[in-house]
Amino acid sequence: MKTETQNLLCLILVTSLFINGASSSRKPPDPCNRVCGGLSIPFPFGVGKDCYLNPWYEVVCKSNSAPVLSRINRELVNIYLPESREYYSNGVVHIKGPVTSSGCSTGSSQPLTPPPLSVTGQGSPYFFTDKNQLVAVGCNAKAVMTDTKSQIIGCKSTCNERNSSQEVRNKICSGDKCCQTRIPEGKPQVLGVNLGITQGNNNNTTEGGCKVAFLTSEKYSSVNVTEPEQFHGDGYAVVELGWYFDTSDSRLPNPVGCLNVSDPSQNGGYSSETSCICSFGYFTGFSYRSCYCNSMGYAGNPFLPGGCVDIDECKLEEGRKKCKDQSCVNRPGWFECEPKKPEQLKPVIQGVLIGSALLIFAIGIFGLYKYVKKRRRINRMRKFFRRNGGMLLKQQLARREGNVEMSRIFSSNELEKATDNFNKNRILGQGGQGTVYKGMLVDGTIVAVKRSKAMDEDKVEEFINEVVVLAQINHRNIVKLLGCCLETEVPVLVYEFLPNGDLCKRLRDESDDFKMTWEVRLDMAVDTAGALSYLHSAASFPIYHRDIKTTNILLDEKYRVKVSDFGTSRSVTIDQTHLTTQVAGTFGYVDPEYFQSSKFTEKSDVYSFGIVLVELLTGEKPSTRVWSDDNRGFAAHFVQAVKDNTFLNMVDVRIKDESNLDQVMVVAKLARRCLKRKGKKRPNMKEAWIELERIRSATHESEVHIEEDDEEEDETMQLNVEETWDFEVTAPASMFSSASPTSDAEPLVPLRTW
Repeated sequence: MKTETQNLLCLILVTSLFINGASSSRKPPDPCNRVCGGLSIPFPFGVGKDCYLNPWYEVVCKSNSAPVLSRINRELVNIYLPESREYYSNGVVHIKGPVTSSGCSTGSSQPLTPPPLSVTGQGSPYFFTDKNQLVAVGCNAKAVMTDTKSQIIGCKSTCNERNSSQEVRNKICSGDKCCQTRIPEGKPQVLGVNLGITQGNNNNTTEGGCKVAFLTSEKYSSVNVTEPEQFHGDGYAVVELGWYFDTSDSRLPNPVGCLNVSDPSQNGGYSSETSCICSFGYFTGFSYRSCYCNSMGYAGNPFLPGGCVDIDECKLEEGRKKCKDQSCVNRPGWFECEPKKPEQLKPVIQGVLIGSALLIFAIGIFGLYKYVKKRRRINRMRKFFRRNGGMLLKQQLARREGNVEMSRIFSSNELEKATDNFNKNRILGQGGQGTVYKGMLVDGTIVAVKRSKAMDEDKVEEFINEVVVLAQINHRNIVKLLGCCLETEVPVLVYEFLPNGDLCKRLRDESDDFKMTWEVRLDMAVDTAGALSYLHSAASFPIYHRDIKTTNILLDEKYRVKVSDFGTSRSVTIDQTHLTTQVAGTFGYVDPEYFQSSKFTEKSDVYSFGIVLVELLTGEKPSTRVWSDDNRGFAAHFVQAVKDNTFLNMVDVRIKDESNLDQVMVVAKLARRCLKRKGKKRPNMKEAWIELERIRSATHESEVHIEEDDEEEDETMQLNVEETWDFEVTAPASMFSSASPTSDAEPLVPLRTW
C-alpha cells in the first residue's frame, strides 16, 4: 500500500511539472540513472521503476552488461529523439537483431533459423523503419522474408562478378557476394528471415560454404561486405526501429508551451520564441505525440517538463562573431546586437585625442618604411626578371605576333604559399633542369611547380625555349603549361599535376588497382605516337622533343599518357635538321645516327619512340648489360630477335597469355622499323601513329595484317657506355661542319585543341 502511494505521488509530481515546467528556463533535477553501458538513456526511456513512461520504454541495465529493451528482449545500440532536421516525425532506436545462417562454423547442413523479430503487442510504439533491408551474404544464398502477409520478398546472391558493373558493386549489394531488398511498406511490426539451401547437393562447401541472412539498417555493398562467417560469429545485425511517444495515459496532459503543428488553425508556422514543436497522430490503436526542440535557439529533451532550454548564443562563437564590438543580448530563442552605451566610448575618444599627434607621426614613418620596402622589392623583382630571361621571353612573344599565349603569370607569393615555401616534403622529383614540387593554388587546383636550377647566362635560352615551346602546344596527350614566374631568384614553371607518376614506374611496379594489360599498353603507345606526330607534323614548324623516354611519359588521373619535359626541345623550320655542339638525351634512347653526326632530325625522335615500344612489349628497361653472346645491347638484341622470329621469348610474361599475339608481332615489327640504323629508312611519327591506330582498331585476329619486313641487313649501332645516365656529351669538332648552330630557328606554331 505504501509503494502504491509513492507511485501515485510521483505521477502527480510529473503531471504538475508538465503543466508548469515549460515556463522555466532550467531543467528539473532527474533522480533516475540516465546512462547504461556508456549509452545515454533519455526519457521516455528509463532504467528503474518510475523512470520510464510505461513498460514498453523500460531499459534493463544489469551491472557490467549492455542495456536491454525489456519488452522485446533486445540489446540496445542507440536511442535517438525526434529531430527537426530529419524528415520523419518519430524517434529511432537501434537494436541487435538475429542472424539466420547455414553451413557456417556449427557444421550443420540445415539453416539455423531464429524466430521472427517481433515488436508487436498491445500499445507497442515500435515499428520497422524503411531504412531496414533484407541482406543475404555468401555464394548462392537465397533469403526470403516471412510474416509479410501475401507478399513474397527475397533475394539471391552469387559469386559471379559479371552480374553488375563496378560502380553498382561499390554502392549496394548487387548480387555478387551479397544481395539486398527493401522491407514491405506500412511500418511492419513483425518480420522473419528464412535462408534456403541450394537443391541438388548437400555439400555446403561446393555451394558456397557459409551463408547468412538478416535484417539491417546498415549499408553494405559487394565491395565492403565482410565474410559471412564474421556475421555468424557476431550473432547479430543492427536493426532500426521507429518509436512514438504514447499519450494514451490521460494523467499526462500536453506540456504547456509546445506548439501543436497538427492543429490546422496554427497554419504549421512557429516563431523563434516557440521552444517546443509537437505533432499528433494515431498508431496501432493508441494516440501518440512526436515533439522536438525548436532548432532556431533551443536544445534538450522535449518529452521532459521544461526540457527545451534556451541556448545562450552570446556565449558561443556565433554571437561573438556577429556582434563584434557591439553588445550581445540573449533573447528567448534568439539574440540581438545592440550598440554600446556612449559612456563606454568616452575613454577611447580621450585616448585618441591625446595620442593623435603621435599617431599621425607614426603613420607617416610607417608609410615611408613601406614605400622604401616596396621600391626595393620591385627593383629586386626586376633584377630577377632580367636575369631569368624575362626580356628574352618578351622578345620571343613579340616576334610571334601573339601566337604564343601564356595562361597565367604567377607572383612569387602565390607559388611560395602553394608549395609551403618550397618545402622538401613537397618534392615530386628532380631532373636535369630543376626540381618539381607539388602545390595547391588558392582556388584548390593541384599543380606541379618546376623550380629551375640556378642558371648561367648560357642556360637562360634553354629555359625560355621550354616556356615558348610549351606555350604553343595545346594537346590532350601533352602536359599543359599553366604559367610561369620570373620574379624569383630562380625561374619557376607551373604545370598541370599528373597524379599517377610516369610510365617507367608503372611498367616496373604494377599496382593492384591498375593492371598494365596489353590493351592498356597499346592505347598508351597510340596516344604517345599521336602526341609526337602532332609535334612533328601538325604545326607550321616541326617541334622535336629530343628526350623521349618512359620517365618523360606521365599518367593523369585516368591513366592517359601525357608527354612532358621539353627542356631540350627545339622548333625548326621545315626540311631543316638541328646541328648542335652538344648531344642531349638519355642513354639507351639516343639515336646512334644523331650521336655520331650531332644532326638531330625528326627520325631521331622516332628512334627513341621505338625504344619506348620495346619497353611496352618486354617490360624491360634499356641498360648497358649484354643481352647475348654477341655482346649486343638492348636495341640490337630486340631487332635480331624479331628477325629470327624468337621475339616471343622477350614478351613481358604479364601480357603474353592474355594478349593478341598477332597484334604484338605487328607492333614489334613496327618497333624494329623505328630502330633502323639509317634514319631515312625509319617511318615518320605520323606513319607510326596511323599504323598503331590501325592495329588497335582491328577487333579480330584476322584483321591484323602482319607485314613481312625486308631482309636487308640493317644492324643497329650500339653506344659503348658503361652506365645509364641522363647526359649531354660534347662531341668532337671533327663531327661537325662549319655551319653555325640553328638553335635560333623561329618557330611559329598556332594553338590547336585536339
